[in-house]
Amino acid sequence: MTDTSIPRADQSPDEKAAPIAESETEETEAEARGKKAPADNDLFRQSEIAADYVEGLLDILDYDGDIDELVSGGRPVVEVVGARLQNLVGQRGATLEALQELTRLAVFRQTGTPSRLLLDVGGYRANRRKELAAVAKNAVEKVKEYGEPVRLEPMSAFERKCVHDVVNAMAGVESESEGVEPSRRIIVRPAD
Repeated sequence: MTDTSIPRADQSPDEKAAPIAESETEETEAEARGKKAPADNDLFRQSEIAADYVEGLLDILDYDGDIDELVSGGRPVVEVVGARLQNLVGQRGATLEALQELTRLAVFRQTGTPSRLLLDVGGYRANRRKELAAVAKNAVEKVKEYGEPVRLEPMSAFERKCVHDVVNAMAGVESESEGVEPSRRIIVRPAD
């Protein structure tokens, strides 16, 4: 079982197996196939709207940062780079998650379409992905060595998705999420 904080409203037929957030309502594959993926120019427009919103926040907070807007992996991305941005990330990315949701709402408000926007500040998400890949590989090694399930610490939806992606790419193990936010965690176990 895989999960992320990505709404399904924008998914193309090729993405029907992609993970979704547990908080999202479930949708049948037939419904998912009936929806069209936004064009790259629509995705770039979403990243422009998001960049303008984030720039406004930075101005209000009197923070300096360079903002890059792009489309990557079929989703709009906004990256903020600069000094003194740690407060925008917060403890374990909590503030970043909240800012991402606010930014998605700003995009929705202007486009009327839910966004799968990914917001990164100071390279936090890229660094955290590397850390989580190591955590996932360590858990897989323990499962393969002892044959017993391994429970990981509670994680955000973004973090769980990173771990699920690593575990699902390895043979002989599987992962699933259990619990309720904010204590939702991953269990890595031998594959059946």
